[in-house]
Amino acid sequence: MARNHRIFISFAIEDEWARTRMVGQARNERTPFEFVDMSVKRPWDEAWKTQCRTRIKGCDGMIAMVTKNTAKADGQLWEVRAALQERVPVLGVYATQDNRPYSLPSEFRYVQVVGWTWDNVSSFLEDL
Repeated sequence: MARNHRIFISFAIEDEWARTRMVGQARNERTPFEFVDMSVKRPWDEAWKTQCRTRIKGCDGMIAMVTKNTAKADGQLWEVRAALQERVPVLGVYATQDNRPYSLPSEFRYVQVVGWTWDNVSSFLEDL
């Protein structure tokens, strides 16, 4: 697997800790990918959406961190919709065992959602 995969990390702002853990995992020298992170740092507007969509389109894939907060995370749901519209592969990853939602938002209808294991993440990346 090439070391230059560009991965967009999507997460609910309340779950920034999960993004931080995933980025930490990526810093391991055996990790064969890099991250592009477009955290929401300013109010939502059309210019932000355009810039975010451009970054998503430039990625090889998206990893969407999934928790009970995901269903209410308008920004994250928009990011997942944008990735699917742009035909960027998306993998949903449950951030923890005990914080899984009872049901997934409709944006995840065509997204595989798996437990957070290195094998699951690696398998997704190898298929890119």
